[in-house]
Amino acid sequence: MAQHFGSLAGLTLVFVLAGFVKGVIGMGLPTVAMGFLTLLMPPAEAATVLVLPSFVTNVWQLIAGPRLAALVRRLWTMQVAAVIGTVVAARWLGAVSSVGTLAALGAALALYAITSLMPLRLDVPPRHEAWLGPLVGGATGIVTAMTGVFVMPAVPYLQALRLAPEDLVQALGLSFTVSTVALAAALAGDGRFEWPHAGASALALAASLGGMWLGQAVRTRMHPATFRRWFLVGLLLLGAHLMLRGLI
Repeated sequence: MAQHFGSLAGLTLVFVLAGFVKGVIGMGLPTVAMGFLTLLMPPAEAATVLVLPSFVTNVWQLIAGPRLAALVRRLWTMQVAAVIGTVVAARWLGAVSSVGTLAALGAALALYAITSLMPLRLDVPPRHEAWLGPLVGGATGIVTAMTGVFVMPAVPYLQALRLAPEDLVQALGLSFTVSTVALAAALAGDGRFEWPHAGASALALAASLGGMWLGQAVRTRMHPATFRRWFLVGLLLLGAHLMLRGLI
C-alpha cells in the first residue's frame, strides 16, 4: 500500500513538474515526463501513461493558434512520414521496448538539450522543405517508436523554418499531437494499454494541467530564457544519467 502511494505521489510530482515547464516555456511536457518517469517504471509503461496528458495538452496548444490550415498544408508530408516511421519502427523494434530503449531515450534528451543550448541556429530554405520535411518526419517517427519522445529532429527542423512565434508554437502542437496519436497506435498494436493505466493517465492529466496553470501564473515573474537555459542543463544531466543506466 505504501509503495503504491509512493508511486502515485512520484507520478503526480513528475507531471506537475512537466506541466510547470510547459506553462513557463510553452513546451517540454512529454520530454520531461518521459525522462523522469523512466526512473519510476519501465519505458513502455511510462509512454502509455504519457499518452493522455500529452494528447490533451498538445491539442490545446494546436487549436489555440490562428493558422492551423496553412500549417497543415505546409507540413502534412512531414506528419505523414512521422506516422509511418513510428508504426513501422514499432513493428520492427517494439514500441518503446527494445533492448536499447533507455540509452536511446537518454541520448535523445541529451542531444535535444545540446542542440537547444547551442547559439547556432539553422535555416531551411523553402526549396528544401519538399524533401527534407518527410525525411525529418520519418526520423522523428523512428525516435518516437524507440524512446517515446518526439522532439528530435522535429523541433530543430521546425525552428529552422523561421516561422513567426505564434506559428512555431502551433506547428509544434501539430507535430506533437500527430506523434502522440502515432505512438498510441503503436503501443496499442503491441498490446501495451491496460486498464490500470487509465487511472494513472487521468491522474497525470490532472497533475499536468495543474502544473501548466502554475507555470503560466509565475511566468511573468521570472525570465523565461533563463528558466529555459537551466531546464536544458537539467535535461542534459538527466539524459546522460539515462544513457549510463541503459549502457550499464
